Amino acid sequence: MRWVIGLLVLLLLALQLRLWRGDGNIAEVLQLRQAVAEQRQENTELRRRNQALAADVRDLKQGLQGLEERARRELGMIGRDETFYQVVSHDDD
Repeated sequence: MRWVIGLLVLLLLALQLRLWRGDGNIAEVLQLRQAVAEQRQENTELRRRNQALAADVRDLKQGLQGLEERARRELGMIGRDETFYQVVSHDDD
C-alpha cells in the first residue's frame, strides 16, 4: 500500500513539474493569450483603417466630388470661379 501512495505522489510531482515547467506550461499559455489579445486589437484597428480606405476609393471612383475634396485638402487647390481667402492671426504679445 505504501508503494502505491509513493507512486501516486511521484506521479503528482511529475505532473506538477510538467504543468509549471514543461512544454505548454501555464506561463506560456498566459503569454500566448496576451499575444492573441494584442493581435485581435491590432486586427480591429487595421480593419477600421481598411474600411476608411475602401470608402475613399469608392468616393474617388464614383465622382468628382471626392476628387475635388482631396485636391483641396491635400494640394490646396481651388476651383475656377472660387475666391481664396487666407486668414492670418497676429499674436499681440
